[in-house]
Amino acid sequence: MTEIMIHDVSNPPLASRFFSYACLAGYEVISQNNDSIPSMQGKLNEYPAIKKTQLSGEFSAEAAAILAMMEISKKMQPSGKMMADYQKKWIDSCQTLGFSKEVMDNSLAHAQDISKQILAYAKADKYNKISNYPRYTPGGKDGDWFPTPPAYFPPVEPYFHTVRSFTLDSANQFDPIKPIPFSTDKKSEFYQLMLDLYQKPLSPEDREIAAFWDCNPFALQDNGHLMVGVKKISPGAHWMGIVGIVCQQKNLDLARTLQIHTAVAIGLMDGFIGCWGEKYRSNRVRPETAIRKFIDPNWRPILQTPPFPEYLSGHSTISTTSAVILTHFLGENVAYTDTVEKRYGLPPRAFPSFKAAAEEAAISRFYGGIHFMDAIKHGQTQGTRVGQQVLKRLN
Repeated sequence: MTEIMIHDVSNPPLASRFFSYACLAGYEVISQNNDSIPSMQGKLNEYPAIKKTQLSGEFSAEAAAILAMMEISKKMQPSGKMMADYQKKWIDSCQTLGFSKEVMDNSLAHAQDISKQILAYAKADKYNKISNYPRYTPGGKDGDWFPTPPAYFPPVEPYFHTVRSFTLDSANQFDPIKPIPFSTDKKSEFYQLMLDLYQKPLSPEDREIAAFWDCNPFALQDNGHLMVGVKKISPGAHWMGIVGIVCQQKNLDLARTLQIHTAVAIGLMDGFIGCWGEKYRSNRVRPETAIRKFIDPNWRPILQTPPFPEYLSGHSTISTTSAVILTHFLGENVAYTDTVEKRYGLPPRAFPSFKAAAEEAAISRFYGGIHFMDAIKHGQTQGTRVGQQVLKRLN
């Protein structure tokens, strides 16, 4: 799914939506066949009673769970045909390993039955209504967000906060502290925020941290006469990759692994809903725009600025949410090596805990020059509250 998202340049909130419904489909298959894994009915907003699949022949619940996730990907992701092709190869590989054709056929039927019900739940979340809303127009004041170079992309998902959440009462449930007001007064708090970024000396380690957590699907490289897209993993995909690394490290079975993936995916979705609601309420200018206009026209952040308003920091929010959920399921001091970005040319980084990783992800946005510090700190607070809310509803 992550590879397809990179291919499609899926934006971060939308990527979380794909992950969450795919995980829910796999989770419900396992739930129907494992008494220790309760259904999500009664735990998530408007979640339906998932009807039990009736099969007369033998099947594999584990295979059906994986196939159900693939079915969601096939239907929801724009380039779902890539998953359809992969699914055929995966089924063939299972049969090569000894699964009979009957078992795989029945497992696929089970997967399709559950995924159909999850897709109906997904369709009702109102995401498909976003295209009917008025085109979002950036504000015209100095403190308002405005598209940034090099591509000046339009704002991403300005109405994502209108999508039904999984555990939040509304996108405004955890309203953060308001951002420090914009000001060009050199004695103001906001001007100090600009100076903190502008004057920050960056060590080689700071730069490595910024690059490791960049996770910007919209990055472009200017090669003189041509701008070339650099496809990168999204922040949510990075954390889903971390979940996989640690579950494998702990040798967890599929049921427990899928339970943790699903909880984190739900947290990602709700974290983005709350964060994106605040982004387009406060509509705050990015450091790149403000610093270049009011301090130094030649200043550039070391990371490319993503195309949406600055406050809150999305990565700070969802990283903290993910860490809260993972710590609950797996423990306080779980050391691991994050190899998620290795295939994209970045060396692994070791962490003593999920909290430490989330804190590094958050401060990376400051090192990268794309967020002011209050957006990072208040994003972490928001992420903590969303993570706690998810756990409250799931337990």
